[in-house]
Amino acid sequence: MTHEFATLTTDDLVTGEAVALDLPAASLGSRIVSGLIDVVITMIAFVAAIFVFVVAALQADGALIWASFVATMIVVFLLLPATLETLTRGKSLGKLVCGLRTVRDDAGPITFQHAFVRALVGFMEIFAFTGVPAFFSALMSSRGKRLGDYAAGTYVVRDRVRLRLAPPTLMPPPLAAWARSADITSLPTGLALAVRQFLGRLPTLDPQSRASVGTRLADQVSEHVAPPPPPGTPPEAYLAAVIASRRERDQARLHREAELRRRLTARR
Repeated sequence: MTHEFATLTTDDLVTGEAVALDLPAASLGSRIVSGLIDVVITMIAFVAAIFVFVVAALQADGALIWASFVATMIVVFLLLPATLETLTRGKSLGKLVCGLRTVRDDAGPITFQHAFVRALVGFMEIFAFTGVPAFFSALMSSRGKRLGDYAAGTYVVRDRVRLRLAPPTLMPPPLAAWARSADITSLPTGLALAVRQFLGRLPTLDPQSRASVGTRLADQVSEHVAPPPPPGTPPEAYLAAVIASRRERDQARLHREAELRRRLTARR
């Protein structure tokens, strides 16, 4: 198998049908705009909280004033941002405007712990050091991760990306009868993805590459299929039949499971 058709990047998620879903990291420019919006909103909230705090603490002693000031900073700079990102599944107000979202390194939704760690480190790198560490960290990271992202195990993705999946592979009519009776086990994820990529790029491949890559993939797929296809079957037709048959069988299995759950639920 060539690396051209078998390599998954760190930003790829793979579905059950071996379709790679790319979650592109947010650009540095969008991160800066989003961050500036959040900083402005946070500072406005902080000034408003300090004004209310000063008016309420005019008659209080110095120790109470200092404790209230620290509590106000914790609420404004840590608790509010962390709670907002948790409730919105990774979106601050700035990210909402710019169409961004914070996700875990495995592309899953963040929890309050992730959001709190990001806010805690962000207070130092953004507010205490005027954003300089965050800028250079995001500049040097392939995912645009600031120090808070490294500490929390998160990164920021573009949330407004249209996902375009390739149309499903069709069953070649001459191989339909063979595929119905063949024993076709589930293909390893990497191999299934390589086959789908190869079939999707057939029109762009020259005849030599098409034959060599197709033959290699067919040899690997044959370890999971019995009996072999009819003699003289082109590798690309064989691969298309295997992928289409696996999809049809998986869909039938899911339908049977759904029907069984429906019957069991109806009996209660």
